[in-house]
Amino acid sequence: MPRNILVGSPVERVEDERFLRGSGSYVGDLAPPGLLHAAILRSPFAHARLLGTGTERALAMEGVIAVLTASDIGSPVPLIPLRQQAIPEGEAYRQPVIAEGRLRYVGEPVALVIAESAAIAEDALELIELDVEALPAVVDMARDAPLLFEAAGSNRPYVFQARKGDADEAFATADYTRRERFGVQRHMALPMETRGLLAEWDIAARRLIVHGAAKVPFYNRSVLAWMLGMEVGAVDMMEVDVGGGFGARGEFYPEDFLIPFAARHLQRPVRWVEDRREHFTAMNHARAMEAEVEIACRTDGTILAVRGTIDVDLGAYVRTNGFTAPRNVAQFLSGPYRIPNIALDAPVHMTNKTPAGTYRGPGRFESSFFCERLIDMAAADLGIDPVEMRMRNLVSEEEMPYPLARMGHVDPTTYTECDSGRYATVLRRCLDLFGWDAKKHLQGRQSGGVYHGIGMGCFIEGGAAGPREGACLTIEEDGSVTVAVGSSALGQGLETILAQIAADALEIPMHRVTVRHGSTTLVKEGFGSFHSRSTVMGGSAVLVTAEALLDELRRAAADRLGCAAEAVTVSAGQILAGGRTLGLRDFAGLAVERSFTNKKPTYSYGAHAVHLTADPMTGRVTILDYVTVEDVGRIINPATLHGQVLGSVVQGLGSVFLEQIHYDAEGQILTGSLADYLMPSATDFPVIRSLSLELCPSPNNPLGAKGAGEGGLIAVGGAAANALAAALRDFDVRPNHLPLSPPAVWRMVQAARARVPA
Repeated sequence: MPRNILVGSPVERVEDERFLRGSGSYVGDLAPPGLLHAAILRSPFAHARLLGTGTERALAMEGVIAVLTASDIGSPVPLIPLRQQAIPEGEAYRQPVIAEGRLRYVGEPVALVIAESAAIAEDALELIELDVEALPAVVDMARDAPLLFEAAGSNRPYVFQARKGDADEAFATADYTRRERFGVQRHMALPMETRGLLAEWDIAARRLIVHGAAKVPFYNRSVLAWMLGMEVGAVDMMEVDVGGGFGARGEFYPEDFLIPFAARHLQRPVRWVEDRREHFTAMNHARAMEAEVEIACRTDGTILAVRGTIDVDLGAYVRTNGFTAPRNVAQFLSGPYRIPNIALDAPVHMTNKTPAGTYRGPGRFESSFFCERLIDMAAADLGIDPVEMRMRNLVSEEEMPYPLARMGHVDPTTYTECDSGRYATVLRRCLDLFGWDAKKHLQGRQSGGVYHGIGMGCFIEGGAAGPREGACLTIEEDGSVTVAVGSSALGQGLETILAQIAADALEIPMHRVTVRHGSTTLVKEGFGSFHSRSTVMGGSAVLVTAEALLDELRRAAADRLGCAAEAVTVSAGQILAGGRTLGLRDFAGLAVERSFTNKKPTYSYGAHAVHLTADPMTGRVTILDYVTVEDVGRIINPATLHGQVLGSVVQGLGSVFLEQIHYDAEGQILTGSLADYLMPSATDFPVIRSLSLELCPSPNNPLGAKGAGEGGLIAVGGAAANALAAALRDFDVRPNHLPLSPPAVWRMVQAARARVPA
């Protein structure tokens, strides 16, 4: 590793000036000559046979250029492939890019209108007539529901299985067992900027240029090229500024085909920007799980086993990463704990709802909630302090690398092990910072009509998904260096972090480094930003490429100066040999491209603690103090990391207390606007404290860094629910189902009162 001046320093984000000055460039800012505007007719039916689509009146409207339906796309209509967990059982449940013959959720694309203005395109949607035969809507995970895919023969495509040891034997010999039911509500990521695309067809070059790439542009390029029958090299995915991603933005959606198809079909630029109303039915939903899980322990609190079933509502189709959350919820339910015997099934169910996918901490948020609630309840039953019970079961540093449960399907990435960590140390740091011992006397205490409670939760955060990431470093005419990477920027401060790494590695000032990212024209291959990977994989790619550039500089200087490469020294942007000095500008044009390869994920870990009050008369919960401590291996920029953690905690609190997507019995979404869907504001959760540590660097990458984009969210559900249970323990409230909204908490109190006679 080079000497570090910038890495580890709270450098201000270089991106922020353009954002604060309003000079960011988003899809909505792009308006090439001849621009056309797209609007999408989305199914108003949850489940129906599509018998015909009448487009004549819309086509006759002044300003309308085209109305495209499945018949215009060609037969067969392309199906969106699976990007993660691409198992054969999911093939029959893939989504067509536009509805053909069957409508399976409210919001499914049925027709695409292209017009001279967005307003005309929107108005023309009202003139399209749908001839349908209504079918019964499947809105729950019942086994006997009508089939959504007759050819598949089932609404349950797959059951993910996590196995370790012999859970049945452990339960048969255990001193104590407890079984509980849990639930996490359907909700979704809501980035500040909705999705958007601008596609242009270069007639002369027969080339397609798509602006608006995010998250996985290289993968999306290959999918789009395959669907259009084009060479991959004839498609460019261009990244512009993006107003948030959170795991949901940037997967391959139907619009990622429809807009480029329209641009090539009409040979004019076409732009589409999602409005917030369609965002609620078009972009991936998430979470929606119901679990029945049990725990087995010795009388001293040692956990012997967990087993059970976690049913996952995946919506109408298996999208690109739809299987990720159900896989994760099974494998990661054990969290950071030493649980030698595991038998967990996660059946996936199809329903007439918007398809579900990944959202920050997919499967890990849910599994942590289930696990932490079970541990607190078991500790109470056994008369053991909840801190002590966790301390007895946390994996020790000596046990690293610690293997997690194996998954039942064939996938080389499913055998996973935690790489390094001092789990008990971090829990103690969290509780000390929180003041746990000083606050224990508050448990269940009433003051001013509200009841106080404190709770905790621990977590592990997987990151740095492989297999590779690419980077290219180029010396410019003025001696500065341009860093191009395959990672994407989704608001996480990528330009700043990678510039810090490159500047330190090359020993040049940071202002001499320019970072370019995401677009498929910059490097030969890239894998994007997901699974908390952009710093670890992208940063490591920059580091190894910088080292390769220094080697090339030594060789080039040796040729120029007539000496051995070993005699050349590169330091502080100067190349020295035999008393002569050259500068980087003397090697302008020199470029080196390399990849960093790693198939072993990193595992950050940490603990959360929360102090809240609950009003049993109204159900209102107020957060008084929230503390999170996480070991991220190595901190590249503490300021950007702190922002990631705080934002993640607030998202988690919104998920626990505020957000929920409701459907009625006919499959109609009832929370289709921000007037119905409650998001956290800056004043809702004002007291959040975080501490990030560098105790155990990851052995799996040269930076020693671990992913840190999700840990602030993962343990929120368990910690908050445990605190609420403690606050309302005299009422015997059991907060095992999210969200913990005021109506839900009030109903829990009423149910507890009905359960226990006065």
